[in-house]
Amino acid sequence: MSRKPRPTPLFAELSSLVTEGALPESSQIDLAETPEVLRVIHAEDRRVPAAVEACLSEIAQVVDAVVTSFDRGGRLLYVGAGTSGRLGILDAAECPPTFGTDPREVVGVIAGGAESVFRAQEGAEDDAAAGGASMDEHSVEARDTVVGIAASRRTPFVLGALSRARELGAGTALVTCNPGGDAQDAADVLIAPVVGPEVISGSTRMKAGTATKLVLNMITTAAMIRRGKTLGNLMVDLRPGSEKLIERSRRIVMEVAGVGYEEAAGLLQDAEGSVKVAIVMGVASVGLAEAKERLARAGGFVRRAMEA
Repeated sequence: MSRKPRPTPLFAELSSLVTEGALPESSQIDLAETPEVLRVIHAEDRRVPAAVEACLSEIAQVVDAVVTSFDRGGRLLYVGAGTSGRLGILDAAECPPTFGTDPREVVGVIAGGAESVFRAQEGAEDDAAAGGASMDEHSVEARDTVVGIAASRRTPFVLGALSRARELGAGTALVTCNPGGDAQDAADVLIAPVVGPEVISGSTRMKAGTATKLVLNMITTAAMIRRGKTLGNLMVDLRPGSEKLIERSRRIVMEVAGVGYEEAAGLLQDAEGSVKVAIVMGVASVGLAEAKERLARAGGFVRRAMEA
Protein backbone atom coordinates (compact mmCIF):
# COMPACT_ATOMS: atom_id res chain seq x y z
CA MET A 1 0.00 0.00 0.00
CA SER A 2 1.55 3.29 -1.12
CA ARG A 3 1.82 6.17 1.32
CA LYS A 4 -0.02 9.36 0.53
CA PRO A 5 2.31 12.28 -0.09
CA ARG A 6 2.17 14.97 2.56
CA PRO A 7 3.04 18.66 2.20
CA THR A 8 6.71 19.29 2.89
CA PRO A 9 8.01 22.24 4.97
CA LEU A 10 9.19 23.79 1.71
CA PHE A 11 5.68 23.54 0.28
CA ALA A 12 4.33 25.40 3.29
CA GLU A 13 7.10 28.01 3.07
CA LEU A 14 6.50 28.69 -0.61
CA SER A 15 2.78 28.96 -0.01
CA SER A 16 3.43 31.83 2.39
CA LEU A 17 5.43 33.92 -0.10
CA VAL A 18 3.78 37.04 -1.50
CA THR A 19 5.20 36.43 -4.96
CA GLU A 20 3.69 32.92 -5.05
CA GLY A 21 0.17 34.25 -4.46
CA ALA A 22 -2.57 34.41 -7.08
CA LEU A 23 -3.27 37.84 -8.55
CA PRO A 24 -7.03 38.37 -9.01
CA GLU A 25 -6.49 40.82 -11.87
CA SER A 26 -4.81 38.14 -14.00
CA SER A 27 -6.98 35.16 -13.08
CA GLN A 28 -8.63 35.18 -16.53
CA ILE A 29 -5.63 36.38 -18.49
CA ASP A 30 -5.52 33.22 -20.61
CA LEU A 31 -8.89 34.23 -22.08
CA ALA A 32 -7.89 37.81 -22.87
CA GLU A 33 -6.88 39.33 -26.20
CA THR A 34 -3.33 40.63 -26.57
CA PRO A 35 -4.09 44.30 -25.74
CA GLU A 36 -5.79 43.29 -22.48
CA VAL A 37 -2.93 40.93 -21.56
CA LEU A 38 -0.51 43.82 -21.99
CA ARG A 39 -2.75 46.20 -20.04
CA VAL A 40 -2.79 43.86 -17.06
CA ILE A 41 0.98 43.40 -17.14
CA HIS A 42 1.58 47.13 -17.47
CA ALA A 43 -0.82 47.98 -14.66
CA GLU A 44 1.09 45.68 -12.33
CA ASP A 45 4.50 46.97 -13.45
CA ARG A 46 3.41 50.46 -12.44
CA ARG A 47 3.30 49.29 -8.82
CA VAL A 48 7.03 48.58 -8.76
CA PRO A 49 8.49 52.11 -8.39
CA ALA A 50 6.37 52.82 -5.30
CA ALA A 51 7.54 49.57 -3.71
CA VAL A 52 11.16 50.54 -4.33
CA GLU A 53 10.58 54.07 -3.03
CA ALA A 54 9.52 52.60 0.31
CA CYS A 55 13.03 51.11 0.61
CA LEU A 56 15.14 54.21 -0.11
CA SER A 57 16.44 54.44 3.46
CA GLU A 58 17.76 50.87 3.37
CA ILE A 59 19.20 51.33 -0.13
CA ALA A 60 21.05 54.42 1.14
CA GLN A 61 22.61 52.36 3.92
CA VAL A 62 23.93 49.88 1.37
CA VAL A 63 25.24 52.65 -0.90
CA ASP A 64 27.19 54.15 2.00
CA ALA A 65 28.59 50.72 2.87
CA VAL A 66 29.67 50.15 -0.73
CA VAL A 67 31.38 53.55 -0.91
CA THR A 68 33.23 52.71 2.30
CA SER A 69 34.30 49.39 0.80
CA PHE A 70 35.61 51.11 -2.32
CA ASP A 71 37.47 53.69 -0.23
CA ARG A 72 39.18 50.84 1.62
CA GLY A 73 40.16 49.07 -1.57
CA GLY A 74 37.32 46.57 -1.24
CA ARG A 75 34.66 45.39 -3.65
CA LEU A 76 30.94 45.01 -4.18
CA LEU A 77 29.86 41.43 -4.85
CA TYR A 78 26.36 40.50 -5.99
CA VAL A 79 25.26 36.92 -5.30
CA GLY A 80 22.15 35.33 -6.77
CA ALA A 81 20.63 32.38 -8.60
CA GLY A 82 18.61 32.32 -11.81
CA THR A 83 17.13 35.69 -12.75
CA SER A 84 18.49 37.29 -9.59
CA GLY A 85 22.02 36.15 -10.37
CA ARG A 86 21.79 37.34 -13.98
CA LEU A 87 20.62 40.77 -12.86
CA GLY A 88 23.62 41.04 -10.55
CA ILE A 89 25.99 40.07 -13.35
CA LEU A 90 24.33 42.57 -15.69
CA ASP A 91 24.74 45.44 -13.25
CA ALA A 92 28.35 44.49 -12.52
CA ALA A 93 29.20 44.21 -16.22
CA GLU A 94 27.91 47.71 -16.95
CA CYS A 95 30.13 49.46 -14.39
CA PRO A 96 33.49 49.41 -16.25
CA PRO A 97 32.27 51.01 -19.52
CA THR A 98 29.99 53.48 -17.74
CA PHE A 99 32.15 54.52 -14.81
CA GLY A 100 35.66 53.40 -15.74
CA THR A 101 35.90 50.94 -12.86
CA ASP A 102 38.20 47.96 -12.63
CA PRO A 103 36.18 44.84 -13.63
CA ARG A 104 37.28 43.26 -10.34
CA GLU A 105 35.66 46.03 -8.31
CA VAL A 106 32.01 45.07 -8.88
CA VAL A 107 31.55 41.32 -9.26
CA GLY A 108 28.53 39.16 -10.06
CA VAL A 109 28.36 35.63 -8.62
CA ILE A 110 25.68 33.23 -9.88
CA ALA A 111 24.74 29.75 -8.67
CA GLY A 112 25.96 27.17 -11.14
CA GLY A 113 28.71 29.38 -12.55
CA ALA A 114 29.02 31.14 -15.90
CA GLU A 115 26.95 28.54 -17.76
CA SER A 116 23.92 29.56 -15.69
CA VAL A 117 23.97 33.00 -17.28
CA PHE A 118 22.77 31.56 -20.58
CA ARG A 119 20.97 28.38 -19.56
CA ALA A 120 18.95 27.86 -16.38
CA GLN A 121 20.37 25.37 -13.87
CA GLU A 122 17.62 25.52 -11.30
CA GLY A 123 19.05 22.89 -8.96
CA ALA A 124 22.17 24.98 -8.38
CA GLU A 125 20.25 27.39 -6.19
CA ASP A 126 19.60 24.70 -3.57
CA ASP A 127 23.27 24.24 -2.64
CA ALA A 128 23.98 26.40 0.42
CA ALA A 129 27.48 24.96 0.78
CA ALA A 130 28.32 26.04 -2.77
CA GLY A 131 27.18 29.54 -1.90
CA GLY A 132 29.52 29.66 1.06
CA ALA A 133 32.36 28.20 -1.00
CA SER A 134 31.85 30.88 -3.66
CA MET A 135 32.80 33.54 -1.11
CA ASP A 136 36.07 31.75 -0.44
CA GLU A 137 36.67 31.32 -4.17
CA HIS A 138 36.32 35.08 -4.59
CA SER A 139 38.56 35.75 -1.57
CA VAL A 140 35.93 37.83 0.24
CA GLU A 141 37.32 39.83 3.14
CA ALA A 142 36.22 42.37 5.72
CA ARG A 143 36.57 45.40 3.45
CA ASP A 144 34.09 43.96 0.91
CA THR A 145 30.30 44.37 0.72
CA VAL A 146 28.26 41.34 -0.37
CA VAL A 147 24.71 41.89 -1.63
CA GLY A 148 22.60 38.75 -1.83
CA ILE A 149 19.70 38.76 -4.29
CA ALA A 150 16.84 36.34 -3.65
CA ALA A 151 13.32 37.30 -4.69
CA SER A 152 11.94 34.46 -2.56
CA ARG A 153 14.19 35.36 0.44
CA ARG A 154 15.00 31.66 0.95
CA THR A 155 17.45 30.70 -1.84
CA PRO A 156 19.97 28.39 -0.10
CA PHE A 157 22.89 29.35 -2.35
CA VAL A 158 22.40 33.04 -1.51
CA LEU A 159 21.85 32.50 2.20
CA GLY A 160 24.93 30.26 2.35
CA ALA A 161 26.99 32.97 0.67
CA LEU A 162 25.73 35.67 3.04
CA SER A 163 26.43 33.52 6.07
CA ARG A 164 30.00 32.87 4.96
CA ALA A 165 30.53 36.54 4.03
CA ARG A 166 29.52 37.55 7.55
CA GLU A 167 31.93 35.01 9.01
CA LEU A 168 34.66 36.65 6.94
CA GLY A 169 33.71 40.07 8.32
CA ALA A 170 32.26 41.54 5.13
CA GLY A 171 29.30 43.90 5.13
CA THR A 172 26.13 42.22 3.86
CA ALA A 173 22.71 43.09 2.43
CA LEU A 174 19.80 41.06 1.09
CA VAL A 175 17.51 42.21 -1.72
CA THR A 176 14.22 40.31 -1.70
CA CYS A 177 10.57 40.87 -2.57
CA ASN A 178 9.35 38.64 0.27
CA PRO A 179 10.06 40.13 3.69
CA GLY A 180 9.54 37.98 6.75
CA GLY A 181 10.84 34.58 7.74
CA ASP A 182 14.58 34.54 8.37
CA ALA A 183 15.24 37.34 5.87
CA GLN A 184 15.56 40.01 8.57
CA ASP A 185 18.49 38.20 10.18
CA ALA A 186 20.19 37.01 6.98
CA ALA A 187 22.17 40.22 6.41
CA ASP A 188 23.13 43.54 7.95
CA VAL A 189 20.62 45.41 5.78
CA LEU A 190 17.35 44.11 4.30
CA ILE A 191 16.01 45.75 1.15
CA ALA A 192 12.52 44.36 0.58
CA PRO A 193 10.33 46.08 -2.02
CA VAL A 194 6.95 44.35 -1.75
CA VAL A 195 5.56 44.16 -5.29
CA GLY A 196 2.78 41.68 -4.53
CA PRO A 197 1.76 38.57 -6.49
CA GLU A 198 3.09 38.28 -10.03
CA VAL A 199 0.87 38.40 -13.11
CA ILE A 200 1.98 34.80 -13.65
CA SER A 201 2.14 33.39 -10.13
CA GLY A 202 5.69 32.74 -8.97
CA SER A 203 7.34 34.18 -12.10
CA THR A 204 9.67 36.52 -10.24
CA ARG A 205 11.45 37.52 -13.45
CA MET A 206 8.53 39.95 -13.80
CA LYS A 207 7.73 42.56 -11.09
CA ALA A 208 10.28 41.19 -8.64
CA GLY A 209 12.94 41.22 -11.35
CA THR A 210 12.06 44.79 -12.32
CA ALA A 211 12.24 45.93 -8.69
CA THR A 212 15.58 44.17 -8.26
CA LYS A 213 17.06 45.86 -11.31
CA LEU A 214 15.94 49.27 -10.05
CA VAL A 215 17.55 48.62 -6.67
CA LEU A 216 20.85 47.39 -8.13
CA ASN A 217 21.00 50.34 -10.55
CA MET A 218 20.51 52.67 -7.59
CA ILE A 219 23.24 51.03 -5.52
CA THR A 220 25.97 51.23 -8.15
CA THR A 221 24.94 54.55 -9.70
CA ALA A 222 24.68 56.34 -6.35
CA ALA A 223 27.96 54.82 -5.17
CA MET A 224 29.74 55.94 -8.32
CA ILE A 225 28.32 59.46 -8.00
CA ARG A 226 29.63 59.55 -4.43
CA ARG A 227 33.06 58.56 -5.73
CA GLY A 228 33.27 61.41 -8.24
CA LYS A 229 32.54 59.32 -11.32
CA THR A 230 30.16 61.99 -12.64
CA LEU A 231 30.16 65.74 -13.08
CA GLY A 232 26.56 66.71 -12.50
CA ASN A 233 24.72 64.11 -14.55
CA LEU A 234 27.56 63.55 -17.04
CA MET A 235 29.52 60.28 -16.97
CA VAL A 236 33.00 61.78 -17.01
CA ASP A 237 34.83 58.55 -16.18
CA LEU A 238 33.49 56.43 -19.02
CA ARG A 239 35.83 54.29 -21.08
CA PRO A 240 35.64 55.28 -24.77
CA GLY A 241 35.97 51.74 -26.08
CA SER A 242 33.52 52.03 -28.98
CA GLU A 243 32.72 54.62 -31.63
CA LYS A 244 29.59 55.62 -29.74
CA LEU A 245 31.51 56.14 -26.51
CA ILE A 246 34.27 58.05 -28.31
CA GLU A 247 31.72 60.49 -29.69
CA ARG A 248 29.99 60.72 -26.33
CA SER A 249 33.33 61.58 -24.73
CA ARG A 250 33.91 64.36 -27.23
CA ARG A 251 30.43 65.74 -26.67
CA ILE A 252 30.93 65.81 -22.91
CA VAL A 253 34.23 67.67 -23.22
CA MET A 254 32.63 70.13 -25.64
CA GLU A 255 29.77 70.81 -23.23
CA VAL A 256 31.83 71.25 -20.07
CA ALA A 257 34.91 72.96 -21.49
CA GLY A 258 32.97 75.10 -23.95
CA VAL A 259 35.06 74.10 -26.94
CA GLY A 260 34.36 72.93 -30.47
CA TYR A 261 34.45 69.38 -31.82
CA GLU A 262 38.02 69.46 -33.11
CA GLU A 263 39.40 71.01 -29.93
CA ALA A 264 37.55 68.46 -27.80
CA ALA A 265 39.00 65.63 -29.87
CA GLY A 266 42.47 67.16 -29.47
CA LEU A 267 42.07 67.54 -25.71
CA LEU A 268 41.06 63.91 -25.39
CA GLN A 269 44.03 62.81 -27.44
CA ASP A 270 46.38 64.87 -25.30
CA ALA A 271 44.64 63.54 -22.17
CA GLU A 272 45.34 59.94 -23.21
CA GLY A 273 41.62 59.34 -23.67
CA SER A 274 40.59 60.42 -20.17
CA VAL A 275 37.46 62.58 -20.21
CA LYS A 276 38.19 63.85 -16.70
CA VAL A 277 41.69 64.95 -17.57
CA ALA A 278 40.58 66.50 -20.86
CA ILE A 279 37.95 68.58 -19.09
CA VAL A 280 40.40 69.91 -16.50
CA MET A 281 42.94 70.67 -19.22
CA GLY A 282 40.34 72.55 -21.24
CA VAL A 283 38.68 74.46 -18.41
CA ALA A 284 41.83 75.34 -16.45
CA SER A 285 44.10 75.75 -19.51
CA VAL A 286 46.74 73.45 -18.02
CA GLY A 287 48.84 70.62 -19.37
CA LEU A 288 48.48 66.89 -18.86
CA ALA A 289 50.67 66.62 -15.76
CA GLU A 290 48.99 69.56 -14.00
CA ALA A 291 45.50 68.26 -14.82
CA LYS A 292 46.36 64.85 -13.39
CA GLU A 293 47.83 66.44 -10.29
CA ARG A 294 44.73 68.56 -9.75
CA LEU A 295 42.50 65.50 -10.05
CA ALA A 296 44.68 63.56 -7.64
CA ARG A 297 44.48 66.36 -5.07
CA ALA A 298 40.71 66.52 -5.60
CA GLY A 299 40.26 62.80 -5.00
CA GLY A 300 39.13 62.31 -8.59
CA PHE A 301 36.28 64.82 -8.38
CA VAL A 302 36.28 66.93 -11.56
CA ARG A 303 34.34 69.84 -10.09
CA ARG A 304 36.86 70.25 -7.28
CA ALA A 305 39.77 69.97 -9.69
CA MET A 306 38.30 72.67 -11.95
CA GLU A 307 37.61 75.00 -9.01
CA ALA A 308 41.15 74.54 -7.73
